[in-house]
Amino acid sequence: MAIIINLDVMMAMRKKGLTELAGDIDITLANLSILKNNKAKAIRLSTLNEICKALNCQPGDILEYVEDTEEERKESES
Repeated sequence: MAIIINLDVMMAMRKKGLTELAGDIDITLANLSILKNNKAKAIRLSTLNEICKALNCQPGDILEYVEDTEEERKESES
């Protein structure tokens, strides 16, 4: 996938743990873990808004576009 979620980096910079952030934004640990481990297929804008508010950051601090490699493109086509 070409969009990378750098939530773990921002959490480390803000010294916030998974449990603390989940409580701050009212999301389950399981769902936050999926985001943190870059396994999510989508994110609601309301969730992104709450994350940015809790971590005092911009969406661009969390989301990053990375060009797919040729191998990744072939895998997604099959």
